[in-house]
Amino acid sequence: MLPTNYTKYGDFILLGLSSDPHKKIALFVIFSLVYVVSITANMLLIVITQLVNELRTPMYRFICCLALLDVTFATVTVPKMLIGLLSERNYISYAGCFTQLYFFHFLGSSECFLLSIMGYDRYVAICHPLRYSQIMDTKTCIQLASGCWITGFLYSFVHTILTSNLSFCASREINHFLCDMPPLLKLSCTDTKTNVIVILGLGGLAAGASFLLTIISYFYIISTILQIRSKEGRYKAFSTCASHLIIVLMFYGTIIVMYLRPQSSYSMEHDKMLSVFYNIVTPMLNPLIYSMRNKEVKSAFKKIWVRNFFKKR
Repeated sequence: MLPTNYTKYGDFILLGLSSDPHKKIALFVIFSLVYVVSITANMLLIVITQLVNELRTPMYRFICCLALLDVTFATVTVPKMLIGLLSERNYISYAGCFTQLYFFHFLGSSECFLLSIMGYDRYVAICHPLRYSQIMDTKTCIQLASGCWITGFLYSFVHTILTSNLSFCASREINHFLCDMPPLLKLSCTDTKTNVIVILGLGGLAAGASFLLTIISYFYIISTILQIRSKEGRYKAFSTCASHLIIVLMFYGTIIVMYLRPQSSYSMEHDKMLSVFYNIVTPMLNPLIYSMRNKEVKSAFKKIWVRNFFKKR
């Protein structure tokens, strides 16, 4: 039986990262800077890949999609978190909470699937270079990218519907800076076993399948690279996928710890720190990693800089 003081709908309160006013101001300054850098770097990467003809290849189309996902992914949570750091109480409506939950998992899962496709793209480029342009043509790239968005839509839809059907007790305080499934399950007055099973089952299937595809791709990539006789050839082949591999390890490592660990080891404070890295830091690091490790991106940036700034003087 449900408690007499339970409510189905109403505003939630996001407790955020800290209740200390001094810490909140410091966190606001830090995360504001990180957010600005993240948005600027990703938008710059999108502009570069669209303006420079040399970067209009399948690899950079997927990088452009990743940058777009990072911009929207961070925007779903960070502005609301920043508002909370400047407020005594950070209210979010019932509809707003589940809208944030939906887009958070929609964009996050889409990025998960996109990373596995980017791994497949590197596999085709390195293991089948002569057939690369035939296999990864424009139509195929659009279909693969669309598949990521559609799969992410369906994945998030299932989780959002199941979570929104829960009833919540009188306490509406979410011990987090965003509306996510684990803290919402903590507030529920109803049985959450089905939700937990779906989180572990569906989440494990989605993340596991994507990660397995990426691992298989890199198994063949590394095997092919080791067969290259020249040291320069091996280095050049590996450098084309090193940035993607770094991002994959960061992304999947965080997901596994956040959602696929046993419930007995769940810690809200630990989860909030992981969410900061997953939501705020990673979207900033992705374009920086691609820019710093990619000679073509750096060359394209210099070309645009010279064309638009120095020629005008």
